[in-house]
Amino acid sequence: MATKTSTPQSSDSSKSTAKSSKARATKAAHASSPAVLIHGQPAYAESAGEAYMNAAQKTHFRAILEAWKRELMEEVDRTLHYMQDESANLPDPVDRASQEEEFSLELRTRDRERKLIRKIDETLKSLDEDDYGYCATCGEKIGIRRLEARPTATLCIDCKTLAEIKEKQLQG
Repeated sequence: MATKTSTPQSSDSSKSTAKSSKARATKAAHASSPAVLIHGQPAYAESAGEAYMNAAQKTHFRAILEAWKRELMEEVDRTLHYMQDESANLPDPVDRASQEEEFSLELRTRDRERKLIRKIDETLKSLDEDDYGYCATCGEKIGIRRLEARPTATLCIDCKTLAEIKEKQLQG
């Protein structure tokens, strides 16, 4: 009978050892996994008691905005070269129409990106003027995580939600 009792006990202890080693492996995997990158920049690690929009945070967001702008500008250059290389006087009307539609889509996308570049420039200006990170409507802090998700955000989540509700009411 002693062997039967000791077997479940050793089984229980091996299960708990397996669980704790699995937990350690999970923690190690999380610790060694790469940090979330925002346009090539790691996510900001806030310190306890850190002032909002301090110099380190401003530097972090400036790096994100400049990297994002650089990515968009590179895409504009790629599109320009692609359109120059691919523009051909195709004899088949279907091929020509297909190419024109493709170019039209590219140009529409670049136009949206051009507007985004302008918004990034405005955001960089507000960063220089120490207005960045605060809601344009109520003046509250927008928040680090929201700004990392959308670096050009000008409204806090509450004001943005209200604006979307008003927009729906006006449309509907």
